Amino acid sequence: MTTTERRRSMATADRDAARGLDLADHVVDLVRARAPDAEVEVSVRRGSEALTRFATGFIHQNVASEINHVLIRVAVDDGRNASTSVDGPADDESLGRAIDGVLEAARVRPPDPDWPGLAPRGDAPAVDHWDEATAAATPDERASRVREFVDAADGLETAGFCSTTVVRLAFANSAGQRLTGRGTAAILDGIARTPTADGSGRQGSLRLADLDGRVIGDRAARKARDASEPTDLEPGRYEVVLEPDCVANILSFLLVAGFNGKAVEEGRSFARVGEVQFDRSIVLREDVTDPATIGIPFDIEGTPKQPLDLVRDGITSALLHTRRTAKAARTFSTGHAVEGGSSWGALGANLVVEPGRKSTDELVAGVERGVLVTDFWYTRILDPKTQVVTGLTRNGVWLIEDGRIVRPVTNLRFTQSFLDALGPGAVRGISADQALLLGGWDSIYLVPSLHLASWHFTGGARG
Repeated sequence: MTTTERRRSMATADRDAARGLDLADHVVDLVRARAPDAEVEVSVRRGSEALTRFATGFIHQNVASEINHVLIRVAVDDGRNASTSVDGPADDESLGRAIDGVLEAARVRPPDPDWPGLAPRGDAPAVDHWDEATAAATPDERASRVREFVDAADGLETAGFCSTTVVRLAFANSAGQRLTGRGTAAILDGIARTPTADGSGRQGSLRLADLDGRVIGDRAARKARDASEPTDLEPGRYEVVLEPDCVANILSFLLVAGFNGKAVEEGRSFARVGEVQFDRSIVLREDVTDPATIGIPFDIEGTPKQPLDLVRDGITSALLHTRRTAKAARTFSTGHAVEGGSSWGALGANLVVEPGRKSTDELVAGVERGVLVTDFWYTRILDPKTQVVTGLTRNGVWLIEDGRIVRPVTNLRFTQSFLDALGPGAVRGISADQALLLGGWDSIYLVPSLHLASWHFTGGARG
């Protein structure tokens, strides 16, 4: 980007931020005009989501939607609070109806002694995970990545999607907190299929230009061919090399039922701050400032996100909090409230597992007898306290013997404590390469592959 283009982009960003903040401030004023003593917070989310979907080697769907979303939360006497939202054009008439309704709802609610109040003034980290070209991406640009993927599969059946997302967020509350942020994201995700196996390839980035359909499609096709004609493997405990999608799946359970302040408060969590609960090689951070991730540097309550070690050298070091769970724990919010997430509590948004020094091939070379797994799916938690989870493998599984992949195996069911699998002495290697994976805008993982000492496969995919 030239200096002139960069200046134009910054000027556009300033105008977009000003428009969002002006609307948020205006809604605060509309609420206070009706209820001068009310506490009020407003989030204005604008942007777009666009998707190009393909199957059997052909694009069959192009869709795009505009996002215009205003979230309003108010609190009146004794912490009585309620929230509402307006989607689409936010004129004074529609906003006025929503405000009247949410104030009435708050007034008939019971008192809330745990109401934590509004976020105070505070600056968010100076990050800008934004790419102007991705924000302006066309269907043709997404289609070109799809074409590259399909061509790289070289005749195999293919399916998947290429998407671009643009988010602009503005926040204001009656306590004086005012913040803006923006972000872009692009994903290419697809499978290639032989008569007996599927292989997957995916990549995420803040820049559409980073997505190389040929590389991603070649990976999917190679996995599909290498996984063809699989044979059964006896159930039992095996070493495993888990690729990044598996690692992200593990983290999703550790976050919701572990590092979540609400889960700890309710006695459902394994987390014990200050104790060695993981292998000494594990470093897990919540960090929106990492240049390889994406996202907005504050949460839906207007609390800034700061880099935070959840696990450092195997020691559980911190928990994630919303304003409500932080009040109960007599600490501070970490900026991890999400819209509609009050029943869940704090959710990690930018999880980073620090990489190691080996390639994934070198991890495989270190396995005496074990299994290489591409993906997990249908994972369900059985016991939050021990993190025992059951699920299936997907999109490529192989037996490793003496450091070599010897044959593909059929999909397997596992029942495994994720906590034990990552516990002291259980991690034998971490890859140097990381993948950026998105489970939604508020669920972003930057993770490597892991070589683990033991994983319990309990049967085939049918039992």
